[in-house]
Amino acid sequence: MLITELAQLCNATPRGGDASVTLQSAADIMSAQAHQVTVLSDGKYKKYLKDCQASACFIAESLIDGDAPAGLTLLVCKDPEMSFLVAVKALHPEPALDRRISRQAAIADTAKLGSNIHVGPFASVGQHSRIGDDSTVDAGARIGNHVGIGKNCRIHANAVIYDNTVIGNNVIIHSGAIIGADGFGYKYRDNQHVKVPHVGNVVIDDNVEIGANTCIDRGALGATRIGWGSKIDNLVQLGHNNLVGKNVIVCGQCGISGSCTIEDGAILAGSVGVADHVKIGTRAVVMARSGVSQDVEPGAQVWGSPAKDRKIAWRELAALAKLPELLQKIKQLESRLTKLEE
Repeated sequence: MLITELAQLCNATPRGGDASVTLQSAADIMSAQAHQVTVLSDGKYKKYLKDCQASACFIAESLIDGDAPAGLTLLVCKDPEMSFLVAVKALHPEPALDRRISRQAAIADTAKLGSNIHVGPFASVGQHSRIGDDSTVDAGARIGNHVGIGKNCRIHANAVIYDNTVIGNNVIIHSGAIIGADGFGYKYRDNQHVKVPHVGNVVIDDNVEIGANTCIDRGALGATRIGWGSKIDNLVQLGHNNLVGKNVIVCGQCGISGSCTIEDGAILAGSVGVADHVKIGTRAVVMARSGVSQDVEPGAQVWGSPAKDRKIAWRELAALAKLPELLQKIKQLESRLTKLEE
């Protein structure tokens, strides 16, 4: 694709360099070479611009100061990051899928499949399940009974969708994910753990993405719900009856106990642990490796275990680093006091 063509596609204005050069791929600003396009969206990477070997670079007007090489075409735009994402998709298109229903797939006679469906080899679709138009079920995936899957969804290889799960439109579920397994619930009676039946389901709204090897348990009685536009990373455990709001981010290796509420726009960074029946407020941020045992207020930023306001937690950590020095001073003062008493 010519630089001029890409600029038009991404709503950018070419400036300098040779806009008739052909672009073949995209790369980051530190490693980009000729015939590649890159992006400068943050001032801290500005030092790499003067030696950049790329043929074109998306950039905001405010970051231009004359340091660009003569052969580099600047693609000036309002939002370089988003323009660059459009460019990446254009230069690295997904391989075209030969859409068909494999003869090696097992599809129940009562299942209903929409138009332009792809079902890969050894995938299975259970009784009375429904899959919407333009959706893809890759090889080895299991769709249980009475499952509803919306339009333009992608169920990657070897994912498992348990019975009665409801999935909206434009949902991506990556390989190895388990949606709708039993929650972890037991009652201790007569010196043994008695299993609590889980007869609820999982409901996933539109535009959700579920990472590889993530597990979302179904509700004990009602539903475990994932709200519109939320993104859940790989290796996340989401317990039964959780209510996840819209546009929530849950990063890798988080463990969320049962019956929690995570409100709209909240962010859980990597390896966060959340106790049961906790509410995390709207647009709150729980920083990495925190342990949350109490509710988090909307808009708060917490860290630590137990999690607390990040500024307080950091001050406590800084004070803890000074503890050996303080102990030494106390010993010296005790020694002086003993001499004075004598």
